[in-house]
Amino acid sequence: MKYEHEQIYKDALLSTAKRMCAAAQTAPKGHGVDSILTYILTGDEKEQLACEMERLGTEYMGDEMPTWYGRDANCVRKAGAVVVIGAKHIRRGMSRCGQCGFENCAANAAAGGRCADTFMDLGIAIGSAVSVAGDDRIDNRIMFSIAQTLKQMPEYGPEYVWYGIPLSISSKNIFMDRGITHKL
Repeated sequence: MKYEHEQIYKDALLSTAKRMCAAAQTAPKGHGVDSILTYILTGDEKEQLACEMERLGTEYMGDEMPTWYGRDANCVRKAGAVVVIGAKHIRRGMSRCGQCGFENCAANAAAGGRCADTFMDLGIAIGSAVSVAGDDRIDNRIMFSIAQTLKQMPEYGPEYVWYGIPLSISSKNIFMDRGITHKL
């Protein structure tokens, strides 16, 4: 049997995406609390994300949208898949921690704060996931613009902090030389 390169790359990319989700799930978490949720977006769901990125970018940046959100939306369209990783906001119930800037979890809750462990869990999960992509030599990019977009999409929900990692197999990394022209 002869396997064609297009199918080989598609299969390899999806296999890596699945292993990235597994790596994110098994990454260490603060106090062992299971707070990580993962998805893989392809096809229509990936296009929906790209369209929403452009819409939100226009809302946030007006005419400057193409320089950041638009550029990233184009990368999402070119990518074979997007791995989405979220960490649920769960306070750990600690009487003494302070990593969030509050004295304890009760003070954090009273002020409507967010547990620092949520963000640490997400960072560790993302690091574990992209290490899998790196090991497999799959081009990837962690995108803040996807994070901002996902939190506005009702199907992902505000109880999570999200990030997205588009994946690509090509002779030239589509996520490099993107031309950063927006103002921070």
